[in-house]
Amino acid sequence: MELTYQKDCTNIDWDRVPELLNKVGMSSVDADKHRISFENSYAVVFVFDEKKMIGLGRSISDGVRQTALYDIAIDPTYQGHGIGRKVVDILLDATPDCNFVLYASPGKEDFYRKLGFKKMKTGMMIFADPKRMEDGVFVDK
Repeated sequence: MELTYQKDCTNIDWDRVPELLNKVGMSSVDADKHRISFENSYAVVFVFDEKKMIGLGRSISDGVRQTALYDIAIDPTYQGHGIGRKVVDILLDATPDCNFVLYASPGKEDFYRKLGFKKMKTGMMIFADPKRMEDGVFVDK
């Protein structure tokens, strides 16, 4: 494995982003919306094994108090090698004095607990497409 971590959106194959998110069981939109999301983020990271994108993540932030982490995904064949931890570390280092929030995919909570994240009792959200969230996986009914 020869991994590189890229911290900008230069020469990204945007079709690979929803493909990778779907591969790990995360929701996705069309490639152009992902491009817009990443280009408008405070910090981004893309992980490559040679030329193949095998991981990614992004954060949005005010840069001084609050940061939210999104779209953290590592190709399942590469999981368990510390790549996800490195992606999170790169994003945390971009805004070191901030509070960090994220919502984890079901089943991934223990990964984030190992990195120091705590489950919040007061997290709330309004979804743009509430019908997608009616299954009770992400929100209480």
